[in-house]
Amino acid sequence: MATVVERERKYSADEGFRLPDLTGCGGVATMSDATAFDLDAVYLDTPDLRLARSGFALRRRTGGHDAGWHLKVGAAGGARTEYQFPAAADDLDPPAELVGLFRAASRGQAVQPAARITTHRVERRLLDAAGRVLAEVAEDTVDGRDLATGERQAWREIEVELVDGDDRLLDAVQSRLREAGARPVPVSKSHRALAGRLAAATDADPADPVARYALTQRDVLIANHPGARHGDEDAVHDMRVAVRRLRATLRAFRGRWDRPRSEALRAELRWLGGQLGPVRDAQVMAARLTDAVRAEPADLVLGPVAARISERFAADLATALDELVRTLDSDRYTELLVGLDRLLEAPPARAVDARWVARRVRRAVTRADDRLDRALDGQRTQEADVALHEARKAYKAARYAVEVREPDAGRRAAALVERLKDLQDLLGTHHDSVVTREVLRRQALRAYADGENTFTYGLLHARQATAADRDLRAIPAARDRARRRKVRRWLKK
Repeated sequence: MATVVERERKYSADEGFRLPDLTGCGGVATMSDATAFDLDAVYLDTPDLRLARSGFALRRRTGGHDAGWHLKVGAAGGARTEYQFPAAADDLDPPAELVGLFRAASRGQAVQPAARITTHRVERRLLDAAGRVLAEVAEDTVDGRDLATGERQAWREIEVELVDGDDRLLDAVQSRLREAGARPVPVSKSHRALAGRLAAATDADPADPVARYALTQRDVLIANHPGARHGDEDAVHDMRVAVRRLRATLRAFRGRWDRPRSEALRAELRWLGGQLGPVRDAQVMAARLTDAVRAEPADLVLGPVAARISERFAADLATALDELVRTLDSDRYTELLVGLDRLLEAPPARAVDARWVARRVRRAVTRADDRLDRALDGQRTQEADVALHEARKAYKAARYAVEVREPDAGRRAAALVERLKDLQDLLGTHHDSVVTREVLRRQALRAYADGENTFTYGLLHARQATAADRDLRAIPAARDRARRRKVRRWLKK
């Protein structure tokens, strides 16, 4: 399998459009001669077009330099990740590894041919003075057909895809193309071919901000499924945060949904978060300790400390990632997603107005304040560290609740989100130091049992304790900034 990040922009053009000279755009020195070829792609999807609705495009294409199976993830017009698999002449079903990547988007359903798109492509390369390919420009004459309805469309399209160029090149080329009469197109070819059925299948935007926020987090979870399955750090992190946001929203706005169903889904989301956690924790701790060792003078690093840390977390990560893949391939996971769809896309269990949402947001913020005050009133003990961690989790939930109001409240909500995040981050670094010290203690015990020098582990432990004290002293000031009247008074409206 090959994985590439596709950065391209698309434009529509009428019959009279002529591709302008693009030299001088973002370092383009010359344009290559044109190369023409024909492409034939069959796009597959579920009967209700779940892949397309989730920003996925699955196709089997013949012709061109990258024929085979392709899975694209992401919105057209931005950076999209493309997974490429070879295909034999009689290979009509996507390979199992590819199926695993779109399992969340399809909700475990089988896929079938949904659209066929044939393209006559005339392609040119944009080169810099050294002959380096900065981008490729394709003039496409397209014929698209919805295989379920028979609806057919024909259009012209211009694609500009970066190779070694950057966004400045894309901007410059866009200006030149628009001057020549081209117009930006926000959707992919497959979306255009399936436009009629997609319009009918896509749910209307919910009226209340709570449902909109929850649906957005569901979509973030699904979009990051392929990357998380491969252990991509950003994807694992973003998927884990989406799970947390969903759990927090279902709790903070209880009553918006059917209570037994929402509580059951919160439990399942907690299970999913528990599978993502060990992967992300191993990634974060490995980087944290590796950086800590590198920051020490060489004469204070005694013994194979860096190697032992690398070995420990490589093994932990491999085990955690294997378990995560099993989770993402499980029926329990797809049942969770189907249940989430049914809950979030159903009519509300009660009427939701702005005042009800505002009360729920205030309640989440007050709950976090109370937990932090109780934690800071205690003595410096292990129980106090646990209480501070609970306060941190409460502030995460509070911040997510405030985010629900951000589209309507604007800068006022954004300012409070920023203050809560600052406070949450301080509590987070304090908790990280607590966890890191325990990891270092265990590493030191292993090193001692193996007859290795434990000095550096003790030194790093002391550094973490000092950092924890510094963070603890900074928390009251961050708390006060987050509670200033000018930052919070809008919450009562």
